[in-house]
Amino acid sequence: MSNFTEKTKSINLELACKECGALLKFQPGTNHLTCEYCGTKNEIAQPEEAAGTIKENSLEDFLAKEVEGDEKIEVVTVKCDGCHGINTFDPKTVSDKCAFCGSPLVVKSASTSTMHRPEYVLPFGIDLQKAIQGFKKWIAGLWFAPGDLAKYADAPRSLNGVYIPYWTFDCATQSNYTGQRGENYYVTETYTTQENGQTVTKQRQVTKTRWHFASGRVANTFDDLLIEASGSLDKKILRTLEPWDLKNLVAYNDKYLSGFRTETFAVDLRTAYQGAKGRMEPEIEATIRSHIGGDRQLIHSVSTTYNNPTFKHILLPVWVSAYRYNNKVYQFIINARTGEVQGQRPYSTGKIVLAILGGIALLVTLYLLLGQDS
Repeated sequence: MSNFTEKTKSINLELACKECGALLKFQPGTNHLTCEYCGTKNEIAQPEEAAGTIKENSLEDFLAKEVEGDEKIEVVTVKCDGCHGINTFDPKTVSDKCAFCGSPLVVKSASTSTMHRPEYVLPFGIDLQKAIQGFKKWIAGLWFAPGDLAKYADAPRSLNGVYIPYWTFDCATQSNYTGQRGENYYVTETYTTQENGQTVTKQRQVTKTRWHFASGRVANTFDDLLIEASGSLDKKILRTLEPWDLKNLVAYNDKYLSGFRTETFAVDLRTAYQGAKGRMEPEIEATIRSHIGGDRQLIHSVSTTYNNPTFKHILLPVWVSAYRYNNKVYQFIINARTGEVQGQRPYSTGKIVLAILGGIALLVTLYLLLGQDS
């Protein structure tokens, strides 16, 4: 780890403000580090390779090496006893709360561990103030939300900036299938029914389907298919934050992480690839149905070949908030590029009961008024 140690010392020196010695932090929406105390700015140097050039890694070659050549970095981490999320920290941190559930962290139990060195990062584009504004606006639109939720959003540390690990996959697929194509036709059907106590005979149009055997081969291309490597955030919520502007990925640089937390990879490459195949299935099925044609389709078998799969491991930026209500944790996540807010929302039982009682009272009042008029 000697090379890592020397590199870390170099990075720490670069993150120290030359004017006052304070820690320089990445300023969202820019390409420089800023000192919060004296305002000094340091531009983050870009790699010599052409801007926008993003390298893909051969999945098969990488797995064949049993990831021996995978570059790792050391990080100081604390595991939350509440949600078991892995939080990364500045070694100088004395106390803090978990970014994912809000539980107090026992920072004394911090340990040094290794994680995959990400190849690319999408820097924060929205700063804390804009994130809070979007968070408060989203909360204001929630019906029957607890009264103190809005107050919570105003708290100084209601949001934490976190880089979330992801895998991306590119792949071309070919799928052989068998199935049936259904073509609808209509027939006139005579039936009897009762009308006014009388039995009457009527006719109606009924849809029938003629089925024909179908088989063939379809091709699909997938580009930058995202698979979450987070073990702390709700994957369903994370997917609602898509799409991400992945064309603006930049080569990984520790400086972009200064001032933010970084979650370690909790999903390995093999597992992530299986998840990627799962995300490909609906699109492959839709392509097959389109290829079969007709009015209805039945798919009996599918055999898919995955050609030249490639991958990247990247970090994407989010603002995370964990709100505790009635002994349950609700996570809110903000896309730190677009400002979109998604989350698990709590309901105030008291407000719902009052709304129901108010509705009943209104109905009773209207009934009494109408009764007096009659």
